[in-house]
Amino acid sequence: MHPHTSPHSRRDSGPDSGTRSRRGARLAAVGAALLLALTALPAAASGAATSAAADDRVLVFSKTAGFRHDSIPDGVAAIEELGAQSGFAVDATEDGAAFTPDNLARYDAVVFLSTTDDVLDAAQQSAFEGYVRAGGGYVGVHAAADTEYDWPFYEGLAGAYFQSHPAIQQATVNVEDRANPATAHLAPTWERTDEWYNYRTNPRDRVRVLATLDESSYQGGAMGEDHPISWCQEYRGGRAFYTGFGHTKESYADPAFRQHLLGGIRYATGAAHADCRPEQGYRPLFDGTSTDGWKQAGPGGFTLDTASGTLTSTGGMGMLWYQARELHAYSLKLDWKMTGDDNSGVFVGFPASDDPWSAVNNGYEVQIDATDTPDHTTGSVYGFQSADLAKRDAALNPPGEWNTYEIRVQGERLRIWLNGVKINDFTNQDPARSLRQGYVGIQNHGEGDEVAFRDIRIKDLPAKGGGHHQHHHDG
Repeated sequence: MHPHTSPHSRRDSGPDSGTRSRRGARLAAVGAALLLALTALPAAASGAATSAAADDRVLVFSKTAGFRHDSIPDGVAAIEELGAQSGFAVDATEDGAAFTPDNLARYDAVVFLSTTDDVLDAAQQSAFEGYVRAGGGYVGVHAAADTEYDWPFYEGLAGAYFQSHPAIQQATVNVEDRANPATAHLAPTWERTDEWYNYRTNPRDRVRVLATLDESSYQGGAMGEDHPISWCQEYRGGRAFYTGFGHTKESYADPAFRQHLLGGIRYATGAAHADCRPEQGYRPLFDGTSTDGWKQAGPGGFTLDTASGTLTSTGGMGMLWYQARELHAYSLKLDWKMTGDDNSGVFVGFPASDDPWSAVNNGYEVQIDATDTPDHTTGSVYGFQSADLAKRDAALNPPGEWNTYEIRVQGERLRIWLNGVKINDFTNQDPARSLRQGYVGIQNHGEGDEVAFRDIRIKDLPAKGGGHHQHHHDG
């Protein structure tokens, strides 16, 4: 246990820096400009860097004005190693003078590594606010929540302030979001030993919670049944990731934690994409444990792997559809991953049938396909409307990584979000079809097309919009 100091009054954080345009080409991408910028860095900020040719650059900031964690050197070394392995350059500093507009513009993300208390002056705070508003990334690790108590912008960015903690002990972590790059590698529960923070507020209404603590698994939890411990969000133009893990030195040698940290950094830099909008009120249609309520139509099928919580398509062309309930107005979310150039899709608004072609002919398919014509590729309403390809490409994770769809159906309107970015907005005008009621399903397209699905969930929405007819029902 360590004695966190209580927050104290400080200078004003300075005027709001205002919204700036998004950063253009980074200086770090240009050799000569990079060398120039490096010479301008404060001595403490020039730390160990990986290759100057790396696509992304991260600043690790570990200044402390209160309690100092002895794991900070391990954390810096771990991030440097992750950068060397994953292709991003790393500078480390404990000097707030590194927080100037010009210097921060060189970085894709700034990691606050167990910082404590007041670590930036008013001008430095203003520079960092401008950096985030211009699209910069933030990663908060452990005591980053025990930092800058009198700076409202920072409280919103970090998500919550530290309140208290019990002794270091083992606890059960429940992983809520298994598509995010910080948590996709984890099982639904994760047993680990760390120092478990209680926070002054629950950030769930404002962030996408990635993992929570099971307070029944350890002593000293003070937040009740909903105890977030890691989360992400888009904040004031930038991307933010926070993890409460990382107190102990051992954490930084743990492969699972290192991957967690790497995923958070990749999200913050923009190298990986995720839906970090707040999410509440969804119920599972497929939770990774069984296919109760689902039925296969047509040849082929899906392989259930309860260890990974996935359904993986095999053979076809067929469809696994949720027959337990017909749907009307709803938000359907699901996580999916391709192996390579594969083909699958999500069907909506079709009548009950054991013939997968009935879904093709009477419903609509939200396509999953790496390469095809615009109206037949990922994010399209298959055969009817292409996605916004620029937005789709900017939000899409490549084969081998998880993506998240939100498919929102209200009235005859069908909207599609990919990793939190709206990429398609389609209105049905076909009198032979209707989105107002029907079923949902996932496609197994054929031999060689391998697409995995995870965490299929739904939330009922109020019906909106006009309609030209009621849905007919086939056998």
